[in-house]
Amino acid sequence: MNAAPAVPRPYKIPESVLVVIHTPALQVLLLERADSPGFWQSVTGSKDRAEESLVDTCIREVAEETGIVVGGPGVPLAALRDCGLVNVYEIYPRWRARYAPGITHNTEHVFALEVPADTPVALAPREHTASRWLPWREAADACFSPSNAEAILHLPRWRK
Repeated sequence: MNAAPAVPRPYKIPESVLVVIHTPALQVLLLERADSPGFWQSVTGSKDRAEESLVDTCIREVAEETGIVVGGPGVPLAALRDCGLVNVYEIYPRWRARYAPGITHNTEHVFALEVPADTPVALAPREHTASRWLPWREAADACFSPSNAEAILHLPRWRK
């Protein structure tokens, strides 16, 4: 009996969101990447489809990576804010194969999500191996991504 041929994964869309999840006291949630131990970051993810809205991408990625439901009773949709910051950066060579040939840069849209201090986190084990809450300055220092660190440093002025 022959195994079915593997279906190739579609290329990633080079447009993504970065969602800095924080409490009212500016404790920031960081996640450790499963594919890169020691790499701590906020929630990130690419659009699934070109027509997917950035807000829908945020809601999907936050749910997939943390189990937090944006728009639910504990975290209303109004808690998600578009920070008006867009970063264009070169995709690390180790991850370029996920994108169509010739794609070298990604456009990242920054959002902030304020959650209650006792919000539980349920990690997606294929993506992240650990989580931790840190004061915003410490969280910025712990990020491997400069754009993620910069976004966290802007948190105090982005609060409502």
